Amino acid sequence: METVACPDCDLLQSIPELSPGGKARCPRCGFTVASRSANPIDLPLALTVTALILLVIANTSPLMSLSAVGRYASTTIIGGAYEMWVEGEAITALIVAFCAVIAPAGYIIFMLTVLVAVRRPPGPQWVGEMMRGAEFMLPWSMNEVMMLGILVALIKIAELASVEAGIGMYAVGALVLLFPAIMVTFDPEEVWRRVEWADESTDRKSVK
Repeated sequence: METVACPDCDLLQSIPELSPGGKARCPRCGFTVASRSANPIDLPLALTVTALILLVIANTSPLMSLSAVGRYASTTIIGGAYEMWVEGEAITALIVAFCAVIAPAGYIIFMLTVLVAVRRPPGPQWVGEMMRGAEFMLPWSMNEVMMLGILVALIKIAELASVEAGIGMYAVGALVLLFPAIMVTFDPEEVWRRVEWADESTDRKSVK
């Protein structure tokens, strides 16, 4: 049982362990002080797997294609970073590669590892390290910034050349929506609950 203060009226109250999909409301003001997702592992796992597939598509399919004066060109995210490197913009290329490829991939891999590891408790103790890795990578995953930059570039280039959005751009747009969805549906307390269960079982065995 956990004691919390209502964020709305500051009433201290004890919250029992909630069943999946359950909610606890403040008896004074009715504010929801605690909740537990009905599907705390499988839903974020499905979203994370989808994000992994889209990340692969986003990095292997053209973001856009340009045609002007009889010339045609297309590029991917990795291809764009490589072209920056070749043109002598090494720092910019590294930043783009890290924020648009490495950090999102790292976040997805860490989250996927955590969710698969705790899907059938007890979860291993190294899950905590994976969660810290995901938390570190998330702020550097700037798909939305890259998407905004692409849209600005499209508006400026549209007057000079014919521009067509590629499959990669749609994949990046979907990733922009999927990352917040994973964050909203992911319940760290549920993960820790499953890891703590493993620790308690180990402690009981050692006591016996």
